[in-house]
Amino acid sequence: MNPNLDRLQSYPFEKLRKLFEGLTPPAGLETIRLSIGEPRHATPAFITQALIDNLDGLASYPTTQGSDALRGAIAGWLERRYGLPAVDAATQVLPVNGSREALFAFAQCVVDGSRPGAKVLCPNPFYQIYEGAALLAGAEPVFLNNLPENRFGSDFDSLPEAVWRDVQLAFVCSPGNPTGRVLSLQEWARLFELSDRYGFVIAADECYSEIYFDENAPPVGALQAARELGRGDFRNLVTFSSLSKRSNVPGMRSGFVAGDAAVLKAFLRYRTYHGCAMNPAVQAASVTAWNDEAHVVDNRRLYREKFDRVTPLVARHLKVERPDAGFYLWAQTPIPDTEFARRLQGEYNVTVLPGSFLAREVNGVNPGAGFVRIALVATTAECIEAAERIAAFCQSLP
Repeated sequence: MNPNLDRLQSYPFEKLRKLFEGLTPPAGLETIRLSIGEPRHATPAFITQALIDNLDGLASYPTTQGSDALRGAIAGWLERRYGLPAVDAATQVLPVNGSREALFAFAQCVVDGSRPGAKVLCPNPFYQIYEGAALLAGAEPVFLNNLPENRFGSDFDSLPEAVWRDVQLAFVCSPGNPTGRVLSLQEWARLFELSDRYGFVIAADECYSEIYFDENAPPVGALQAARELGRGDFRNLVTFSSLSKRSNVPGMRSGFVAGDAAVLKAFLRYRTYHGCAMNPAVQAASVTAWNDEAHVVDNRRLYREKFDRVTPLVARHLKVERPDAGFYLWAQTPIPDTEFARRLQGEYNVTVLPGSFLAREVNGVNPGAGFVRIALVATTAECIEAAERIAAFCQSLP
């Protein structure tokens, strides 16, 4: 067996199940689960119909590169969304089976684990796939603490040059999970400068990019930032996106990677052996989804309504602000985050995720400790009910 498998930590939701062992929540309160970032808004009917209409595609082997129609739809969306000039659908776009699968596989392709001291940079807290991808690629994850005093940003200048010299891949998540923080153009500029100096590849996880609050101010994307900063070739930059949150189709497992054509050429070669071509029916439905924005605008409206209603209720009792984007509240707790989550589940039947489960201790600090992640994915009524129960729980604390 790969010895690095023994270095993988339990997934946050496995830790949550253990934390809740022995609990019997009140029978009169229905469970409200706000722990997992699984979109629960209805899948648009036209996407479902497109999937049904193209089931005859199951009779053919799909190509790893995906159909011309799908790559073209993704390239067109990138151009519209980020104001990019012509994106080359043949060389700068590659469909993938959801961003999770691609983020993991990308590290296996990019990282040279035989080089002494190979490192992969990750934000902290973080999406646990980054850590597992680094370890199984034979590299050491290096974590940058995202702390409230820095508005949950990554202080790139806090890492010494000796560390930067060994970094081969940098994972960035914007909008961030769990904080909702969006990287500024200045932060992108600094990261690009470091990438040029030390030669590492940037993997920009943007799966929450389409959940934001102001229709006139969408979050800046990595490719957009690169172009505005004079990097039209997207050198050493690959962005990862998905339909899961944008279009409420997490079960379709449909996303894409886009960016540096040279990096994607190598990644396509890797994926040809990896055996991960997208189902042809899913490809056809994905084309339909990427070509429509009306359902995405309506999706944002639902999230905006929930944040407008829920945030003030929670903020009366916990230190929390509406994020830059995404569908999480990152709330500071008055008692340890694990105790808060266990008692909230046991006494009020509301499930949230302890922040410490999403982070690692670095320099004596676990930046997730003392926070809980609240995913506003349930219905508006359920989210309001959950906020009222959280308020009641907080009022019961000494």
